[in-house]
This record gives sequence, structure tokens and C-alpha cells, in this order.
Amino acid sequence: MKIRRFIIIYISLFINLLLFFESKAQITTDNSYKLTRVISYISKYYVDSIHQEELIDAAIIKLLSDLDPHCIYIEKEEVEKVNEPLQGSFDGIGIQFNILNDTIFVIMPISGGPSEKVGIKAGDRIIKIEQDNVAGVGIKNATVCEKLLGEEGTKVNISIKRRENQSLLDFTITRDKIPIYSIDACYMINKSTGYIKINKFSATTHNEFKKAIGQLQSEGLENLILDLRANGGGYLKSSIELADEFLSNNNLIVYTEGINSPRKDYYASNSGNFEKGKLVILIDENSASASEIFTGALQDWDRGIVVGRRSFGKGLVQRPFYLPDGSMIRLTTARYYTPTGRLIQKSYESGKEQYNSDLVNRYNKGELMHKDSIHFPINEKFSTLKNNRSVYGGGGIMPDIFVPIDTSGMSGYYNLLIRKGVIGLFAIHYIDINRDIFKTTFSKFKDFKNKFDVTQSIVDKLIAFAKNEGIKFNENDFLISNENINLTLKANIALNIWGTSEYYEILNQKNPAFLKALEVIESKVLYSQHLRE
Repeated sequence: MKIRRFIIIYISLFINLLLFFESKAQITTDNSYKLTRVISYISKYYVDSIHQEELIDAAIIKLLSDLDPHCIYIEKEEVEKVNEPLQGSFDGIGIQFNILNDTIFVIMPISGGPSEKVGIKAGDRIIKIEQDNVAGVGIKNATVCEKLLGEEGTKVNISIKRRENQSLLDFTITRDKIPIYSIDACYMINKSTGYIKINKFSATTHNEFKKAIGQLQSEGLENLILDLRANGGGYLKSSIELADEFLSNNNLIVYTEGINSPRKDYYASNSGNFEKGKLVILIDENSASASEIFTGALQDWDRGIVVGRRSFGKGLVQRPFYLPDGSMIRLTTARYYTPTGRLIQKSYESGKEQYNSDLVNRYNKGELMHKDSIHFPINEKFSTLKNNRSVYGGGGIMPDIFVPIDTSGMSGYYNLLIRKGVIGLFAIHYIDINRDIFKTTFSKFKDFKNKFDVTQSIVDKLIAFAKNEGIKFNENDFLISNENINLTLKANIALNIWGTSEYYEILNQKNPAFLKALEVIESKVLYSQHLRE
């Protein structure tokens, strides 16, 4: 082990110097030659056989982990998978599926995708793929993806079982580009206030937003609740583009700066689709990076009110560097600062383990329940650029209105149902049996939202279903979580019939942060008051 560590140290030093000095051309011929010879000697003369590629990978990982928590190495096989969600599309057949009772169920074909075009329907069961039986064989999600994904233009043959047909139906589907949407929900709450939920800042986010805001404006939008909770970030460019939709010409959005990266300022242009109108931004402890850039910019310019809990605190700029074998490193090159000069990044001086435990520590300290448990350094106090409100730096964005995490309806039984995905699976099962009833009784979502109730009969079936999935019924826990269970089930039924917008429209009816945002945005007095505080 000592010899292995010795080798890794030398390789790490070699790679470290190459990366650090490469752009500045400061590696002397002697040092470069010296380190190259070390690698050569190990390869030629070391007593045992070695896997040089594995050693170098291990050295790179160790080297980057000693820099900061967000410098990472990505193996060549993983690069495409890592980039795919932010690129906005992947190649496949275009279905949402789940595995229920060892059978692949089509939740719904993606609108306009290749599966919808050939006639695949929600509720179809995929029995065969390329003549291979995939039902009742213990197939996993990863294997389904492996069989159905493929290059654009290639074909895949599947056989499906449809409830009203006795025999299997055969389809040949030509794979195509399938969009990965960054907007989960877009709907009007009432005649004047709309809601948009963004799950990440991808290459397509700006265009998606312009389409969504245009739709809402055509329906009478005056006020907007923008939900960035659990949005882990994405591209800097996308967050700047989105902020530009709300800020006036030449307003500073963000600036970046590092020892080897001179300060670079990013400004709003002279055109935005929602520069006027009341705005509330929802954030929480899982809102990070690009979400914090966007939120910090609008808060600093007093453009809207931020509601929720302190954001994650990731303010480091990562630049991708591709290596000769196709692998990649993401190297931190600068820090993000809001227009007032606030540093978004929280401290990582106590080490990576402590950094990764930060959210747990916040919970244990009571920060997610009590605003008074949050403390900022005195020297991290700033003033907003229009109304001179007090805002704070030193890690994350502190909301203008704090809303504690809601634990009132939580229990062990409910948590198990959620973690194991049982409510979602039961919703698929329930809809599969009752799809025709839903089509006739609740042909419109509005009717479903206002008139459908989760009855005791349905709940009893869910309890029995959960028991078959290995979750023992707990009556005390059920009484605590009954309302949450019913709401989550109704939302999952809406998801499987209509989509994610309807899913969130159901859940938001009882969500404390959403309800606080709606209260503030609908009140001229409250809204103005919080913008002056």
C-alpha cells in the first residue's frame, strides 16, 4: 500500500503541475522531463504489473478532492451521461415508463415524440423488445434504458399488451431527439397570478421560459411566483439569460473573479419579458449555483421578494477541461458574486466531509425550523441597490420571508411510502384499472381538481398494495399522515393522466411556502412592505 501511495503522489504532482502551469507555459523543460521520467520508470521497472490508467485516475480524483468540494473527475464513459440533462435532449423512443409487477408500464408517451407518432398509449405494457421477453424476468430500469435508448435514426421493435386487445401489438419505433425539459410546471393560479417551476438551468431553459411566460401572459398574467426550490443549478449563461428577462438594461446580474480569472461582469440587456409586475421567488436549502445567481441578482436589485429557506451556498465557477482519452475534469476557476458583492459560496475550510454534512447540520441546529438559528458574520452585511434593504453574504441566499420546513404530517409510514415510490406505483396501478372511468368522469383537469376525492376505499387499496410491497401498515403513523397521503396520491394520479404541471397544482394547494408566496403577491400592502424592509 505504501508503494501504491508513493506512485499516486508522484503522478498527482505531475498532473497538478501540468494543469496549473499549462496555460501559463511555466513548466521548465527540466521539471517536465523529470516528472515524465518518473512515470516512465514506474511503467518499465516496477516490480509488479500495474494498471497505469487506474493509478492515474485515482491520482486525479485525489488531487481534485484536495482542492474544493466541487472539483471533480468524470470518466470518459460517464461524460455524456453527466452532460445530457443540461444539453436538453437525449436519443430515444420518447416514453415515460415505470416497472410495476415485473412489467414495463408506459406512463405516457412524450408529446410529439416517436412513440406517440406510431400510436403508443398510456397504460401499454411492453412485453418484448427486439423479440426478447422483458416481462416477468426481473428487468431493471437501467436495462430498459439500455435497450430503448440509442442513436437518432436507429430503429427498435417492441411488442406491447394493451388492455382491450387479446394479442400483442407490434411497433417499430425510429429513435429521435427527445427533449429534457427544465420547466416542470406552468399554470395560472387565478386570473392574475401565474406559477412557473424550473428544475435546472439547462441549455434550453431560456427558450422554455419565454414560451411559458408568453402562454401565461396570454391568459392575463400580472404577477408571477417562480419556484426554484430543489433547483441544483446548471449553466451560468442560462441563469444570466433568465435574470435578463426581469431586470432593466445595464443592471449588473453577476460577476466572477479568481486569482487566475480577472473579474468579469455580466449585465442585463434592454429587453425582458417580465421587467414589470410583482414577483416572488421560492427557494430552499437545495437551491444552488445558477439558482442562487439568479435569486441574488433579483434580490439585490429589489426586483422581487424571496420566500423560503436559506439556499445551498454554491458559488464556485467550474470550467470543463477535456482530457486526451475523452474523460473530463471540472476545475474551479473563479467565484460568483451578486451585484452588491455578496459571495454566494459557503465555507469549506473544515473539510469535504463537514461540507457534505452541511444540510444535515442545518437541520440538527434547527435552522430549517427557526430563522433565529441562522447567523451571518457582521462583515457580510450588504444593502440592496434600490431600497437599501439589508441582505447577507457568507454562503447562500437568505430569503426575505422565512418559511420553516413543514414536518406536521410526516411519519415513518408515510416516509417509507415516498422513499420506496409506492404511492406513485399504486397510482399507475389504479389508473390502469380505472382509465376509462377517468376519461368519462374527469375529462378535464379542472373537474378532477375540484371534484375528485381520495375515498376510504381507495386508501384501503393503497394500504393493501403497500403491504404487498413490504410496507407494514402503522395506524398511528397513518393518522398523522392521512392528509399528506391523500394529497400525494391525488397528485400522482394527476401526474399520470395529465402531467407535471397538474401534479404541482395539486400539491401546491397545501404547501406552506407556496401559500405564503401567494398571500404576499396578492397583497399590495404586504408586497410593498417586504420590499422596503
